[in-house]
Amino acid sequence: MTQRISKYQRLKMMNPILQFFRFIYLSIKILIVVAGGHGGTRNIKSSTSSS
Repeated sequence: MTQRISKYQRLKMMNPILQFFRFIYLSIKILIVVAGGHGGTRNIKSSTSSS
């Protein structure tokens, strides 16, 4: 059982465009979490209670 990852998964991992989109998606998610956790520049008091 040397080949544990399928061809589709290897294609997904080696595709730079997909990697790029995944990186953007993750960074945006982190930005939203950080901004939401700290209230951002605008003090939105309704979104701070949602952890």
